[in-house]
Amino acid sequence: MESRKIKISSNEDPPLRLAVFASGSGTNFEAICDAIDARSLDAVVVLCVSDRDNAGVLQRADARGIKTAVVNPADFPGEADFSLKLLELLGDSRANFIALAGYLRKVPAVVIEAFRNRIVNIHPALLPNFGGKGMYGFHVHRAVIACGARVSGATVHIVDEAFDTGPIVAQCWVEVCEDETPESLAERILAVEHKLYPTALQLFALGRVRVDENGVSIVQQSERHPD
Repeated sequence: MESRKIKISSNEDPPLRLAVFASGSGTNFEAICDAIDARSLDAVVVLCVSDRDNAGVLQRADARGIKTAVVNPADFPGEADFSLKLLELLGDSRANFIALAGYLRKVPAVVIEAFRNRIVNIHPALLPNFGGKGMYGFHVHRAVIACGARVSGATVHIVDEAFDTGPIVAQCWVEVCEDETPESLAERILAVEHKLYPTALQLFALGRVRVDENGVSIVQQSERHPD
């Protein structure tokens, strides 16, 4: 499939037209929407995509009048058709940025290429530790506790072609207590995620995230290149 690059337009108001991909209840989706409502995030959510027709995030999106789509790769003959459907939905909604919020599928390579450095994910640990295929949700928190780690946290990173390996944009630390359980750690980290994710997205909205071969750097407002 021929790849297409989709870039943020300087004429967009607000600057981020977000497509949120999620597989679960959608609390990070809600946190993003709440930040937009509070005007602390210069964005609009134009699309909510899930791979599960019973995902709670779909009800959250419906309640806000946000377009939803269920796109399960199992319903397509191959990745090319799955990718094409995603690109069609993204194009129709004029999305220019993708936020993964508990999305348990690997994003197809052609979608990553079309939105290069414009797809981010939030992971419930301090990457590069406790990342990779199969490391999500309670699997992460159990692994953190089992290895005796004293700290964990949340990471917002740019999505590339592998699981959890893209450049790190922002992190927040959470202490692991002596009597910690996966459930208690998950609850405290999720609260951090709800603050960290909108804050990181706002850095993109302000044009303060610079990505190069050395990774991510956050520039001051005065350092921004003119559009």
